[in-house]
Amino acid sequence: MNAVELQKAIYSRLINYSDLTSLLATDPRSTSPAVYDHVPQDATFPYVVVGDTTMAPFDTDDSTGNDATVMIHVWSEYRGRIETKEIQDAIYNALHRYDLTVTGSDTIMVEWEYADTELDPDGITRHGVQRFRTVIEDS
Repeated sequence: MNAVELQKAIYSRLINYSDLTSLLATDPRSTSPAVYDHVPQDATFPYVVVGDTTMAPFDTDDSTGNDATVMIHVWSEYRGRIETKEIQDAIYNALHRYDLTVTGSDTIMVEWEYADTELDPDGITRHGVQRFRTVIEDS
């Protein structure tokens, strides 16, 4: 199973994709774009969270691998939906059908499955969710 390496690969792609990072705040603890695994209390909006992963076997007679889905979250306090949707578009462009480099694996595919946006119960924060499906084969 390559869940950790898959998350590292997605994180690396997102923080190095300038069309996305130009839309995000800066992590207050560093000069990195605001892409997180765990959001710090002093995070500045907008930011992205690489969320939960589900994994299932993708084995053949002569290889092993994983069929995984990864949730990517966008958080924004912009009044309206446009900022969240622009960030989601950039994430789509960064990941959909991209030949992701996952250590110890060969990427067969990365496919966008869906996106949704909603207003958080606080009445201010917008939350965008996207799911990507990846199929990776052990090298």
